Amino acid sequence: MSAAGSVRGPRPAVGPSRYGAGRDDLVALTAALGAPRYRAAQLWDVLWRRRRPLEDDTTLPAALRAELVARLPLRLAPVTVRTTDAGRTRKWLWSTGDADVETVLMCSTRRASVCVSTQAGCALGCTFCATGQGGLVRNLAADEILEQVMRAQHAGAQRVTHVVFMGMGEPLANWAATREALARLQSDLGISARRLTVSTVGWVPGMRRLAAVPWPVTLAVSLHAPDDALRDELVPVNRRWPLREVLAAAHACAQTRGRRVTFEYTLIAGTNDHPGQARALARLLAPLGPLGRHVNLIPLNPTPAFPGRAPDPPRLQRFAAALADEGLRVTVRRTRGADIDAACGQLRTRVHPPGPARRAGVGKNARDG
Repeated sequence: MSAAGSVRGPRPAVGPSRYGAGRDDLVALTAALGAPRYRAAQLWDVLWRRRRPLEDDTTLPAALRAELVARLPLRLAPVTVRTTDAGRTRKWLWSTGDADVETVLMCSTRRASVCVSTQAGCALGCTFCATGQGGLVRNLAADEILEQVMRAQHAGAQRVTHVVFMGMGEPLANWAATREALARLQSDLGISARRLTVSTVGWVPGMRRLAAVPWPVTLAVSLHAPDDALRDELVPVNRRWPLREVLAAAHACAQTRGRRVTFEYTLIAGTNDHPGQARALARLLAPLGPLGRHVNLIPLNPTPAFPGRAPDPPRLQRFAAALADEGLRVTVRRTRGADIDAACGQLRTRVHPPGPARRAGVGKNARDG
């Protein structure tokens, strides 16, 4: 794909994929195979309630199961998988046939979270982000997003409790698929909306759409800078929607649900980690009141095309303390999985180094309306 070419949309399935098929699709399929209607309910239970791989199921007759496996294809083929943290963190690179995407499973004693990608690559070009450095290939379809959750579920002993839309891509620039995936995670998989998080770098039209849906999902906004001048450099989409518009949209989301917005801030040594910048960030968030008082600090993960580094621990703590002194709730993200390239886009970049032909422009290619 040339840089001037259009970004491809989701790859259509030949028929319903395994996690794209709805209840009616399963009823129609089992009927077409001559199976009684209750087999469709059993199939649904295997896929969504028991969350088992269809190939491993023992409740369906073997011949029927084999037909269903053939008729309900998976969309993702594993390229590589890496595990660390005593098996509690696992990262996959998948191939869809025309693109590669990443998924991360993170387990603790109390939760199992899956971080999903919504696009193959990203067009927004945040300078320190491995995904942005590779450009955008295409949007993912909802079934490709859902399958990431289910394949991660199959690999872990714990039931998945949380899903975060923080992987490759800008979820709100692929709104239709993101919305469908959010809906089905609730209705089909039974995960509470309060355990679903959507991250954005400030795609304002999508934030407004998210504010209009009835589900109390959590919004996470990646700021990375306390002023427009610096944010223009780090997050180029800020030139289109500056901080005042991003924060207004975040405030609308918070007020609609009465739920706190989390603000993500990647710390880059010597760039955005001065205590004075922390105080400026606190002043920026002050108008949001209690619903905008949570900042999640993220030490920079190294990427090949960006020369920056994370601040040393004392400097990070000074920044966090300056925020806390201003009354903000501060968390520091634990850098789990650095040894397996667990940060967004890193594994794909290591396996497939980006080239200029993979890049796409923000203005004409990166949004679905």
